[in-house]
Amino acid sequence: MAYQDHIIEMSQLIASKKGPWGGIDPEAVARMRLQNRFKTGLEIARYTAGIMRADMAAYDADPANYTQSLGCWHGFVAQQKMISIKKHFGTTKGKYIYLSGWMVAALRSDFGPLPDQSMHEKTSVPALIEEIYTFLKQADARELNLMFRDLDAARAAGDKAREQTLQDAIDGFETHVVPIIADIDAGFGNAEATYLLAKKMIEAGACALQIENQVSDEKQCGHQDGKVTVPHEDFLAKVRACRYAFLELGVDNGIIVTRTDSLGAGLTKQIAVSHTPGDIGDQYNSFLDCEEISPADMKNGDVVLNRGGKLLRPKRLASNLFQFRAGSGEDRCVLDSITSLQNGADILWIETEKPHVEQIAGMMDRIRAVVPNAKLAYNNSPSFNWTLNFRQQVYDAWAKAGKDVSAYDREGLMSAQYDVTELAVEADERIRTFQADGAKRAGIFHHLITLPTYHTAALSTDNLAKEYFGTQGMLGYVKNVQRQEIRQGIACVRHQNMSGSDIGDDHKEYFAGEAALKAGGVHNTMGQFA
Repeated sequence: MAYQDHIIEMSQLIASKKGPWGGIDPEAVARMRLQNRFKTGLEIARYTAGIMRADMAAYDADPANYTQSLGCWHGFVAQQKMISIKKHFGTTKGKYIYLSGWMVAALRSDFGPLPDQSMHEKTSVPALIEEIYTFLKQADARELNLMFRDLDAARAAGDKAREQTLQDAIDGFETHVVPIIADIDAGFGNAEATYLLAKKMIEAGACALQIENQVSDEKQCGHQDGKVTVPHEDFLAKVRACRYAFLELGVDNGIIVTRTDSLGAGLTKQIAVSHTPGDIGDQYNSFLDCEEISPADMKNGDVVLNRGGKLLRPKRLASNLFQFRAGSGEDRCVLDSITSLQNGADILWIETEKPHVEQIAGMMDRIRAVVPNAKLAYNNSPSFNWTLNFRQQVYDAWAKAGKDVSAYDREGLMSAQYDVTELAVEADERIRTFQADGAKRAGIFHHLITLPTYHTAALSTDNLAKEYFGTQGMLGYVKNVQRQEIRQGIACVRHQNMSGSDIGDDHKEYFAGEAALKAGGVHNTMGQFA
């Protein structure tokens, strides 16, 4: 509804009360309504799911329309990210938020910092989703509040053209509320536990749930060793549980992102149930590392498979886990991905050990031969040493092409001595174009960095501590933080405004008129940053 339509509707409602609501300003109500567009998390989930679906269709039409996100571990971090995006690019289109289970475990658990092994409270995940959207809605309220104040100033100055421009801007306001792709880990339990947590996450506003095919109680970070996968039917039960949660809550276009860790997972806790040769259970079991035996070779407690009349004994570790054949990871990833897409997944996630476009594309080519519009969300992970990886990729490409690489030590390419070399320049260009190249060649619809704001918080705090507690003293803060905030137009330099002080002042005026005691007077030091 347009700004003036809100005012008209409220004016009519107030007038219908014939006096008792006479102290209510219809324009103030209109402003408060516009500043609170989303009343529930489910409204947000439905709205943002529509955005993602439209973006997925746009990508199918042209892979240049890929999307991006950064992982955020606090509502304020997500808020500042989206304010920055609107400031620099004028739109939030194609820009999402990623909610990382790793960062929830490391930063948001009541237990304190934990490894990424699903040990944190699962309720902390929907709580963070709700927190992020609270901060994004506050960003809307703040920006609109500034526009309302500018509108009042234009009216006071009699500037009709400016007044109309501002009204048009208010009517065309683009919200900071964008899709969140939320990490539900391996479901935190069985399929029922997955369903219950999925409901909480969707009710908090999540339109996209990312679930992985690891064993819940053995879950590991995607870039650590010791990962254990589950048979497809076990995983698909959890995928269906997520879909049921979406449908029950009326988010019919919710998105499920299925992650396979099979490339780095060499173990399984279970042998899959198989009824007929070639069924999905039999295909899963075909990757087990087995030895052919005769009945006489069988030992007490052996688990034995019958395949084509042969007795096969899977290799079982002391941990009671079964081992896959070495080198079978890519084939398992492809089977996982196709099976997920054929059973309700919308987007894939293949966790790799390095950022290599052709490695990813090799798997996606095989998947797309079966499901032509298969799309990938790809983790541009800080667990990769991007500099070393891409310098080595260039080194290998040059060596294969017969170019002289004798001036370079392949294992020592991280060294700063190579930073201005031709090899380093080419590697940096490959890093710069990695997302566009991956979107075009490897079916990557969504590029995300899982933990960037964890690292930026650590880096910026280290730099400030070094300067402030060193010889620079207060200049370490003023020169490198506040002065940069002012000159770069960082919204939170006016931290009182950012926290809602001006909105509160306006509300006080709505409620109490001239009797309102406001914080934003001439003695407020935030006026120094106007």
